[in-house]
Amino acid sequence: MISNTFPTRQLGKTPCRVSEIGFGAASLGNLYQAISPEQAQATAEAAWAAGIRLFDTAPHYGQGLSERRLGDVLRNKPPRDYVLSTKVGRLLKPAGYAEHRHGFCSPMPFDIHYDYSYDGIMRSFEDSQQRLGLDRIDIALVHDIGRLTHGEQHEHHFKILAESGYKALDSLRHDGLVQAIGLGVNEYEVCEQVLEHGDYDCFLLAGRYTLLEQQTLDHFLPLCQKRGATLLIGGAFNSGILATGTRGDSIPRYNYAPAPQDIIARVQKLEEACDEFQVSLAAAALQFPLAHPVVSSVIPGLGSPHHIERTLTLINETIPDEFWDGLRQRELLHPDAPVPSGNKS
Repeated sequence: MISNTFPTRQLGKTPCRVSEIGFGAASLGNLYQAISPEQAQATAEAAWAAGIRLFDTAPHYGQGLSERRLGDVLRNKPPRDYVLSTKVGRLLKPAGYAEHRHGFCSPMPFDIHYDYSYDGIMRSFEDSQQRLGLDRIDIALVHDIGRLTHGEQHEHHFKILAESGYKALDSLRHDGLVQAIGLGVNEYEVCEQVLEHGDYDCFLLAGRYTLLEQQTLDHFLPLCQKRGATLLIGGAFNSGILATGTRGDSIPRYNYAPAPQDIIARVQKLEEACDEFQVSLAAAALQFPLAHPVVSSVIPGLGSPHHIERTLTLINETIPDEFWDGLRQRELLHPDAPVPSGNKS
């Protein structure tokens, strides 16, 4: 495996610094397919050996399974050598059964209950400490607040967060129980909305600032710069299509579903540019978000030691400046999008 010591970046206005590449632990919760306890441990250990020091999990990932597995690995590491984030807003309730649900093939007999209140967030945080078996969590992220998850119930849940739950987050931060607070979501609009009601340090935003999508440059990223908040980028491959491309035998996936034709067509144009400059599409997708000064880390989902090794290869691939110029000429990049430098020295 390629050895790597990742540079760190400041998280918002906090003293917390995170590695430029993080470990997304949804796979440890058996996302889409079950993995053995041995593979889960080997994967997290491989991430550590590769120099990754930011680890992100959530109660939702396997109904607590991801937190349990990740905690078993991190418990044996120097506690000040890593940064750990988990989510609040979902409580796990005994369900009396375990089956494939919410995309996870987990044996955990719990189901989820949304609670963005003060008491709900405090209970969620304390439950996560117990599942992790750790007394320190660095980042608390409100999970999946927004219309994408809640539809017509969004305003109901948002009011509870703004008027009650935020006080819990602020208290956790004030008391030093976490270093940073934020959201973990798939939509940027709700991030803009919460900034009207509180002081948030960071946002784990999945799929909305990528090589494929950059509409957040119009307003949201400048707002983050103004407020001193930074981004953790999830979904850099837009649920897979920027990792697999469009030319394989499998159906390209975008936003957790089969990709629509307009998305496929745009990715095909990106693939043509990659062919011209002999660049890996996945490498371009992984490196692109890190060029923006408001981005602190990119957090790919990593389900095996092989995935980690491939991630190291992709992040270390040299991409010529002419490639990014070619994307601009093809109008495949937002005019204001910063791009990586081809200099890997």
